[in-house]
Amino acid sequence: MQITNDLQKLLDILPPEIRQRLEQHPQRDNLIEVVLDLGRRPEARFPDQAEYLSHTVVTHEQINECIQQVGAFGGDNRAGIEQTLHRISAIRNRAGEVIGLTCRVGRAVQGTIAMIRDLVETGQSILMLGRPGVGKTTALREIARVLADDLNKRVVIIDTSNEIAGDGDIPHPAIGRARRMQVAHPELQHQVMIEAVENHMPEVIVIDEIGTELEALAARTIAERGVQLVGTAHGNRIENLIKNPTLSDLVGGIQSVTLGDDEARRRGSQKAVLERKAPPTFDIAVEMLERQRWVIHESVTDTVDSLLRGRQPQPQLRTVNDSDQVIITREVPNPGTGRAASSSVSSVQPSQPQRGAGQVLPFPQPRYPEKSLGTWDPSQNLSLAAPPYNGAPWAEQTDESDRQTLEGALRVYPYGISHHQLEQVIQTLNLPVHLVREMDGADAVLTIPTHVKHQSKLQRLAKRRHLPVQVVNTNTAPEIARSLRRLLGMEQSEAVAEHELSLFESGNKDELEALEEARRAVEQIVIPKGQPVELLPRSAAVRQMQHELVERYQLTSTSFGEEPYRRLRIYPA
Repeated sequence: MQITNDLQKLLDILPPEIRQRLEQHPQRDNLIEVVLDLGRRPEARFPDQAEYLSHTVVTHEQINECIQQVGAFGGDNRAGIEQTLHRISAIRNRAGEVIGLTCRVGRAVQGTIAMIRDLVETGQSILMLGRPGVGKTTALREIARVLADDLNKRVVIIDTSNEIAGDGDIPHPAIGRARRMQVAHPELQHQVMIEAVENHMPEVIVIDEIGTELEALAARTIAERGVQLVGTAHGNRIENLIKNPTLSDLVGGIQSVTLGDDEARRRGSQKAVLERKAPPTFDIAVEMLERQRWVIHESVTDTVDSLLRGRQPQPQLRTVNDSDQVIITREVPNPGTGRAASSSVSSVQPSQPQRGAGQVLPFPQPRYPEKSLGTWDPSQNLSLAAPPYNGAPWAEQTDESDRQTLEGALRVYPYGISHHQLEQVIQTLNLPVHLVREMDGADAVLTIPTHVKHQSKLQRLAKRRHLPVQVVNTNTAPEIARSLRRLLGMEQSEAVAEHELSLFESGNKDELEALEEARRAVEQIVIPKGQPVELLPRSAAVRQMQHELVERYQLTSTSFGEEPYRRLRIYPA
């Protein structure tokens, strides 16, 4: 990588004592920023530490001296040094006087986008996400240069804070042949975005920090006109955008829809669900976890749809090793966090990949272990000493330690069965069973009598896949437990213990109904519609269980009313 930082020009605006200390500092080339706060000691910040530069505190005179050597501060309290990429940000008091400065080093790094150059050349729109300081603007600047110089495209940069192409009327050479449009006021960025398309015929628009709803709508308008977009947005992960009502339109927008009975059963979900409203503005999303460790969502459409259906995507993880080679791997979701744990991989294609909890697997890799349908034999694959249930029965949400359990577990496709009761039975009886959301990944089907009528569609699909169909006579926990044991071949070898069935008998019927009532209220009304819900009157012990369930959804609830009519009220977030 070739790095250009013009560091001396930034040091020249600092007070002599501070400048001299930094010029002799051993980590000078790694300097991130210098902080000058009135009445405090000046501070230099490096990637792994921060240290004071003087024993004396910063004075008004020193701050004013710095201000006089930089350009005028804009509406966003940012200024720069002409024809450099450095950024000077001001902190003001209530009277409008500057009492603090953050002098941030700007660097042009050629080669920083080697990890995603193939994606840039596809012509698809790319959205960059990441925490402050991870290098989003540096990557954006290099993408603009590559598109303009190497791919000979007409590139226009919307430079709201002069951070991409530097301060002054002449843009910094780091952007190559790309053109730069400055923005007079930050709140007018969306207007300048549309103006660039209408007046200058760009093939590519580069935008830094899309942060308002108007800017998100302008980005969609540009994308629909066939212009490639490259931009950054506030948020570390793509989930942050989905939850952000202001910026969710960048990934397609979210809406609540009501499913039909058959579709809800097929999906194994409640009838009220969240779905994507429109095609995403950006085709590809890049999560910049670290400077040389990026997560790539090749299809934002598929990623958002998976997340809204409760499934974790498996994006690419791209890193750069010591030999400057790009390594592409796949993230395997961890059921506890929904993300793969940080892990290093020795090579791109190891012959025998080692598997561990949340570890990164080599790319490409099939989503599920291969198996042949119609050859399952309980006596060969299952035993009563199967590994303990881990609390995540859905097969799509497994990590690598679960995959070892799945090799000896029965995959069941439930149709018309209460998922809440199924999960409770599996956990309580510690059964080696995993639930799947698609019939193609199942070893058996579990359903109720109304769905196995003569020549029913479910029977035809199961017969085509050579899958046994187990009928649950009544949709109750004891009957579900008997049916699962029957599928596992455990009925003849071990009678169902009375103390196990007692866990599901009528003594706990009210508790199960109360928990199911609370779950449905949260998932069908409180979360999708944002409305409070009152539940039926319950005993103090049952209300406590409902409170705990609501807390798991990160919602609040209160009990009100007088006994015996005291009940729960659940509030939206």
